[in-house]
Amino acid sequence: MMTITFVCIILFNLISQSNYLRWTGPSGFKSMANVFIPSVIFAGFYIIHMKLVPAYFKNQNVWALVGYSLLTLLGSFGLSALISVAFGITAGNLFFLFIGIIVLYISYHLACFVIREMLTPPRLQDFLFYNQLRLLLAYVFLILFLVLAQRTITNEVALVFFILIVPSILIVIGFNYFLIFRNRQKGKTKKANWYLALLMGIILMIFFVIAAENNEEFIFLIGMMIAAVAGLIVIPMSNMIFKKYESFTGTITNLTTQVNQGNASMDFLRSQINPHFLFNALNTLYASSLMENAEKTSDGIQKLGDMMRFMLHENQMSKIPVSREITYLRNYLDLQMLRFGAQKNLEVDIQINENQCSGEIAPMLIIPFVENAFKHGISSKEKSWIKINLRCIAGSLHLDVVNSVHADKSKSEKDREESGIGLDNVKKRLELTYADKHELSIVSNDTDFFVHFSIQLR
Repeated sequence: MMTITFVCIILFNLISQSNYLRWTGPSGFKSMANVFIPSVIFAGFYIIHMKLVPAYFKNQNVWALVGYSLLTLLGSFGLSALISVAFGITAGNLFFLFIGIIVLYISYHLACFVIREMLTPPRLQDFLFYNQLRLLLAYVFLILFLVLAQRTITNEVALVFFILIVPSILIVIGFNYFLIFRNRQKGKTKKANWYLALLMGIILMIFFVIAAENNEEFIFLIGMMIAAVAGLIVIPMSNMIFKKYESFTGTITNLTTQVNQGNASMDFLRSQINPHFLFNALNTLYASSLMENAEKTSDGIQKLGDMMRFMLHENQMSKIPVSREITYLRNYLDLQMLRFGAQKNLEVDIQINENQCSGEIAPMLIIPFVENAFKHGISSKEKSWIKINLRCIAGSLHLDVVNSVHADKSKSEKDREESGIGLDNVKKRLELTYADKHELSIVSNDTDFFVHFSIQLR
């Protein structure tokens, strides 16, 4: 921002001199001074702001910052004074200009520190409002600097440019983004064209009124030129920037989604591979080996091995065949029936129809609802029931799970339940991966807990 400002100051200083192309005589000398003095001041600002201050934040050496900054300021002031004397320009206000620049620079950083402490996380959700306010603050201090620098290193042309023309350009860019560019993105080309015509009409109307009040036709011609510049240069260039910005933010969103999905999968994997589940399964298999023949025990061990391989390998993939997800579900149900199948007060009804199930699905999306039913739906004292119905219809998978609810769980049972994963992880993964392609309804009362889950596979 300061680089653009000083470039504009130098250009406007040259243009304001009637003989700026003639580098001889008093006018030529004054033109050269109007180039050299702002350049020296900018060089001093650049050294302090872009070199010394970042070095301080890196090394935390206060004395180096203060010492080198004083040397830079004295060097800039001395060189500017010499140039003023050499080219016959009065340098009486130069000292006060440097003092004012120092005060403005320190005040700007203090103001930035205050708003950073007030408007950044954790006080606010993100940095958006802070960044916008800091840009506005920088612009205000830039205007104050131009007011201070009048009649010393710049003139009123630069001040008018930054007070009137720059905000006007920003207004045109904002109008383009919200009313023209966004409508074209949505395919509303006709509406975007109407807004473009409205913008051109507003610009021409403003200059027509000004021209009529001053009775100067050339003002309206200037308005026509500005409208042409806005339509042929400002808007197309801003559209290019908007497209780059949209592409950049889209890439960031995709990367963030992938990271969140990876974190959610890892959290789920860690929660699934827990000692509680493994010890229960192994104890069940051990008890079965004592009471039954080895064939059933080996079958259970094989199912457990398949589940472990699924969790360790296929759970790392973004999508797997839906048949593999259903196979994992069957293995889980078989192991749970080994554990609870002999319980007389438990009624389990399992209906799995995978004839029309095809396509791919994110791993470990079905099992949490079934696991939740076994964790919360079984009581050692009361009558319990679990009903599971899975089927595929027209490219969508549908799962209904109903389990009994028990209010008199013992403390040890509740502790074991709390160690398992809830449904929050699944909901988060669904929002990330299937934002508009799933339905999840959960209803509970005093006796039943009902889950209906459907997801588009194609």
